[in-house]
Amino acid sequence: MAHRITSLRSDERGTSVIELALAAPILAVLTIGIIDLSNGFSEKLRLEQAAQRAVEKVMNGRAILSMNTTGNTTTMGALKTEAASAAGVPDTNVTTDFWLECNGTRNSTYYTTCTNYARYMSVSITKTYTPFFNYKFHNRTANTYTLTGAATVRIQ
Repeated sequence: MAHRITSLRSDERGTSVIELALAAPILAVLTIGIIDLSNGFSEKLRLEQAAQRAVEKVMNGRAILSMNTTGNTTTMGALKTEAASAAGVPDTNVTTDFWLECNGTRNSTYYTTCTNYARYMSVSITKTYTPFFNYKFHNRTANTYTLTGAATVRIQ
């Protein structure tokens, strides 16, 4: 009997299965976390690309050149609609902004003349993201994250 116990002590045939049983839950949690993190980054990138595409389409249509002193509501509406449809969000999740910088300082009015000026246009899209997997320590409904994608371009 003593010989049998000694032979079992030196037997290593099941150690890799035991090591896998100890490491598998840790690897599974890490994999699930990486999947959720990559899905969140992918969604943020999609929002940024949608904002950039909306700015490019408006710029290619030269709608920005037709802005007048009445407040450019047509251009802003077209920009919001384009960004919202590209991102798959409602128009209320899209924020547009036009501004003028005179000598490096943001001006309150868009149509002011100054010697050193630049006009800018920006689009910002927000969307809530809920992680795909439900963890025991993580409440999916309580932990939603707000993602924002933005693009800014100098017009003039």
